[in-house]
Amino acid sequence: MTKAELVEEVARAAELTKKDAERLVEIVFESVIETLNQGEKIELRGFGSFRVRARGARRGRNPKTGAPVDIPAKRVPYFKPGKELKELINEAVDGATTTPRPAVTPSQDSSDTGGNQAPPSL
Repeated sequence: MTKAELVEEVARAAELTKKDAERLVEIVFESVIETLNQGEKIELRGFGSFRVRARGARRGRNPKTGAPVDIPAKRVPYFKPGKELKELINEAVDGATTTPRPAVTPSQDSSDTGGNQAPPSL
């Protein structure tokens, strides 16, 4: 879902004008950003929590040239889904028809054939 689609859904569900719904979505986003910038966490019971994690400086490599690159320390936002959200998502998945993946038997293991055997079909 894009931001524009979210605005449309808020406008429809809350019976607001598109302009009012857009402003409401903007206020929510601004509040989330401001709260995280202040180092605080946001907990939405039944949905999840937003927090900021610190990533330390590290040394990486330029994928094109392979040259070493210093990557500075930074703070990154992350979202941890709540128990209820996880359960709702898994209920949706459990309700869908899925075909189980066949188990690999020792005779199908590619290490027995030097790695030249094709993987089993799904």
